[in-house]
Amino acid sequence: MLRPFLLTFLSVFATAAAVNAADWLHWRGPNQNGFSQEKGLPDSFDPALKAKGNVAWSAPYGGRAAPLIMDGRVYVLQGFGEGLGESERVVCLDEKTGKKLWEFEQRIYHSDIVSSRLGWTSLAGDPNAGYVYAHTTAGNLICLDKDGKLVWERQLTEEFGRVSGYGGRIIAPTFDSGLVIVGMLNSSWGDQARGANRFYAFDGKTGTVVWIAETAFPLKVTYQSNPTVAVIGGQRLLIAGGSDGALHAFKVRTGERVWSYLFSKGSINPSPVVDGNLVYCAHGEENLDSNRVGRVICVDASQVDPATKKPKLVWEYQQSQRFGLSSPALAEGILYMPDDSGELHAFDAKGGKRLWSYRYATEVRGAPLIADGKCYIFDVKGRFSIIKLNDDRKKKPDEDDTFIYTFKETVNGRPVQTETNGTPVAVNGRVYFNSRTDMLCLASPDAKPQSVKYKPDPAEAPYNAAAVAALRLYPAEVTAKPGDKVTFTVVYIDANGREVKAPVDAKAEWSVILPGKTPTGAQPPKLDATVTGDAATGTAQLGKLPQSQGYVEVTVNGLVARGRVRTAPLLPYAANFDKAPPGSSPMGFVNTNGKYLIKAFGDGNNVLSKVNDNARPPLAKAISYMTTPSAADYTIQSDVYGTLVRDKLPDCGLINSRYSLVLDGKPDTTLNALTLRITSWEARPRINQTVAFDWKPNTWYTMKFVVEQKDKSAVIRGKVWPKADKEPEKWTIEFEDPHPNRNGAAGVYGYIPNIQENAGGKIDPGSELYFDNLSITPNKK
Repeated sequence: MLRPFLLTFLSVFATAAAVNAADWLHWRGPNQNGFSQEKGLPDSFDPALKAKGNVAWSAPYGGRAAPLIMDGRVYVLQGFGEGLGESERVVCLDEKTGKKLWEFEQRIYHSDIVSSRLGWTSLAGDPNAGYVYAHTTAGNLICLDKDGKLVWERQLTEEFGRVSGYGGRIIAPTFDSGLVIVGMLNSSWGDQARGANRFYAFDGKTGTVVWIAETAFPLKVTYQSNPTVAVIGGQRLLIAGGSDGALHAFKVRTGERVWSYLFSKGSINPSPVVDGNLVYCAHGEENLDSNRVGRVICVDASQVDPATKKPKLVWEYQQSQRFGLSSPALAEGILYMPDDSGELHAFDAKGGKRLWSYRYATEVRGAPLIADGKCYIFDVKGRFSIIKLNDDRKKKPDEDDTFIYTFKETVNGRPVQTETNGTPVAVNGRVYFNSRTDMLCLASPDAKPQSVKYKPDPAEAPYNAAAVAALRLYPAEVTAKPGDKVTFTVVYIDANGREVKAPVDAKAEWSVILPGKTPTGAQPPKLDATVTGDAATGTAQLGKLPQSQGYVEVTVNGLVARGRVRTAPLLPYAANFDKAPPGSSPMGFVNTNGKYLIKAFGDGNNVLSKVNDNARPPLAKAISYMTTPSAADYTIQSDVYGTLVRDKLPDCGLINSRYSLVLDGKPDTTLNALTLRITSWEARPRINQTVAFDWKPNTWYTMKFVVEQKDKSAVIRGKVWPKADKEPEKWTIEFEDPHPNRNGAAGVYGYIPNIQENAGGKIDPGSELYFDNLSITPNKK
């Protein structure tokens, strides 16, 4: 049974308490603005001199993100290893000594992100439970306890259709009000199959979905604006830039969108900072209202137009400078904003006047830390600068007062430039940061850490335990098996999303309702379920259909809440698609609608067809996920058929336990032939076992893909043969992975690379790709 999400009276207000200065739980610090109040911090360092060079310790655990400091420990997410063993890991170190206490390893798959951009998401922490949360490149959202044990895990790609791009832009988790909140681009199922920028909030203790929210405008490209949490106008808000080119605010506990400010033609990558009612953000893309690029804005989030849900613009700066790759810091009334070319700009935070600019680099990613009258900041090319700020912060720093250390790596005995993208943090009298290869802790030997207190959040609106403003269902979304009983808890909340008591006269009506239409305009049938309940809980009894999806709804005294339910098929599972109407998509499949459609093929036969008339990458190239991520030790088989268009076949394949068996539609230049491949993490690729296979257009083939789990490895085998022929005894391709993926959702893969958009927007469709007679069966023991 799912755990109810309960907030006690005390926990409602816990997040508004004074911040513990001994921890650095958000990547931008206790007040989430890149400002540390620590004193006595070093203004130079030399790793070769160790303590005499202001280096308290160093450890071989580098990365691209800001470290997390919690309860005497330092945590970092990093890429490590090489070859078949290349992965990511969360590493925990002792804060005082740098000694490694534990590590937790995660494989890479389901991503176009390359090796050099692993580990770019900062971690989040729950200081009360001692939990650490990570969002990995592969799309795993994991919760680890203080001993490095896995508490819970959600696979965002297989469960919710998360998308990642080449550039490494994925969003760090944020912990607040008992929730772990993560933003992503995704294409799920039902009315959320349409690609959008969404935020998912999970119960921090169980990983159960609490709410789902969506930005206001159509998505553009991947983005990396990590959220900030602040109380404005008595409301506790999650504030973040989005893929849609806007700055957004959502109520933390419910996901209700409060306001949006559209100010870019592209995505927003910098993270916002907040001072009172004022919210600051920036971008490095084209502007909507001028031919200049880049912009810095300040909006007053206490003055929101109720008709447009748009906050008042206080000031803006746009002078054709790109502010798209770093994030600002806000300290003592000054907004510090690096542009992409390595110039640090200082603005009067209230009025917007640019006070000065200071050239410290030529290319940047990391954000500035302002602490003890200094600015600590990386550039991309291995340079770490400690810029002494002028006593009068409104005056430009003196170049002679800047210390620069350049990190180097050695390759084949020669020093080479190393890429650095991290953001430093300062807590407990020390500065912590990552180079690409190492974690460093800086401290002045004669400095004595002082007690530091940070400004608490403003008070939220007064709490009234009887002030019911809305309902929500817990969980907000669940995946279950045919025949399961799913229990929902009715949560009564006030206008700020805080839990309150149910009305004394509460009367509930439960129902299964039609889900929203899909992106193709189709109306799916209702969820195969019956639902009963009262004003406290409801139970959905799922039917026997192997796959189904839809909404459960409750109405209490005129207030309405809904929960999403998806039924995933059990194994063994078989589908020939003949019972589904042409133009629809299979029920319960993830990342499928709008990318795959049922189509008539021949007399009375339906097939699953890859959409071939939209060249946008997430539509032209897609994996449809069918089972839950826990599926393991199984065989997936399907008939496949491709057509030749403009001298190209499609790429088609099967997915098993996060491995792919792929028939390539373009000849391999080395083999000078079409190929069959086993891959995992194709962008690297970690595995790329290839054999020549000359498959023909307009011919049905059968693909069979099995992953057998061994004690220390996984044996991966694939067969392909003409459907009209007898199955061959010999496997076409085999590989044994000594660093195995142990489980993962089954799926099909299709890529149509030859779609053409002509003048006037006319589309010439690419190759056709069909799947039929799909089966997923447990391996025989």
